[in-house]
Amino acid sequence: MTLSDLVYAGLGVGALAAAVLPRVVFSRPFSMPMVFLAVGAAVQLLPLPVPVVDPVADRAWVEHLTELCVIVSLMGAGLAINRPVGLRAWAGTWRLLGITMPLTVAVTALCAWALLDWPPAVALLLGAVLAPTDPVLAAEVRVGEPTDAEQDEDEVRFILTSEAGLNDGLAFPFVYAAVALAVAAGTGWSAGWIGGWALTDVLGKVAIGVAAGVVVGRVLGWMFFRARASALRLSEHMEGFVALGATFLTYGLTELAQGYGFLAVFVAACTLRAAERSHGYHKVLHEFTEQIERLLTAVLLFLLGGYVAGGGLAALTWQAALVAGLLVLVVRPVTGWVAQLGSDAGPRERIVAAVFGLRGIGSLYYVAYALGQNDFGGLAQQLWAAVAFTVLASVVLHGVTATPAISRLDRLRGTTAPGGPLP
Repeated sequence: MTLSDLVYAGLGVGALAAAVLPRVVFSRPFSMPMVFLAVGAAVQLLPLPVPVVDPVADRAWVEHLTELCVIVSLMGAGLAINRPVGLRAWAGTWRLLGITMPLTVAVTALCAWALLDWPPAVALLLGAVLAPTDPVLAAEVRVGEPTDAEQDEDEVRFILTSEAGLNDGLAFPFVYAAVALAVAAGTGWSAGWIGGWALTDVLGKVAIGVAAGVVVGRVLGWMFFRARASALRLSEHMEGFVALGATFLTYGLTELAQGYGFLAVFVAACTLRAAERSHGYHKVLHEFTEQIERLLTAVLLFLLGGYVAGGGLAALTWQAALVAGLLVLVVRPVTGWVAQLGSDAGPRERIVAAVFGLRGIGSLYYVAYALGQNDFGGLAQQLWAAVAFTVLASVVLHGVTATPAISRLDRLRGTTAPGGPLP
């Protein structure tokens, strides 16, 4: 038995499991990500020649694999949202982005600085990489497939999906701030970097990302639905893999223009969705991206489980575990609740939206990316252990509680989960 044979067999089992598990775990108090984490850990403990992924030594390909998973999930999230973008319609989203996200970064960084005695740049980096939410890891807390109705999404699922779609890109300025702070600390403390960071990394790159997403989304919307040439009107051919083309094109062009590609992909998906909101082609595109996303997520969580079982948490201290616990159990719920004070959402909806800010693939990407820019005082192993433990805790805790919490909320509202079980 060779390693390649084992890999092929494992990929086959994994692909089949990714198709079967969502139907098996639907409406049960555990999730598909929990299963793949457990399987990855179990396989690593078996007497098989399975290599352990080292995200420090293998940083480059870990970065790119997580990057691919994030951009595919962003396209799927944008295509799934039925509600048109607007200041009032998306008020809950803006609150979480403008209040909860920066507060989460700041409080988590303060906790890391105080409890772990890490340098300010490393503490800020931990806060930044753990800020993005990722409801793709709990299907119960995201919107369903695209439909004709613009207002058929309940507020909790809509807020969590739209927040995740945007904060995966808006975490970048905080990551860049941590990198700039690390460089400044290494060359003598200076605040001279703040002006350039605010102008370029906050305002400039965000503006480029939004503009690129709108432009590419509108061009693709015209091409898919209104082009005179039948060959260009891809909506008539109903081919789902076109979603990958739209994803890669948007991301690549935006990154070439020095903007935030994550932000652009989600904006492009929302813009494309608005081009012909009731067309069935959106469902085809969404289903394809969801399938690819599910496969990539399964692979990454399997590898994460193996990393944890193979000693990946050896560098984890009780202080780092405490920071992770505070983030998941206190910081996110409190800051999420504060952000929604005075909103139109009911108290139950506010609690659920505040609590279920999952940490996932985006956090893994950001820590891999940041460590490619700076070594952050040689604390790479400790950073990875802290982030991996936080993602693990979030997947397990939220995976167990999401279904009961959302189901109860649906019953109290007299509604049902959108879409029901997967077909």
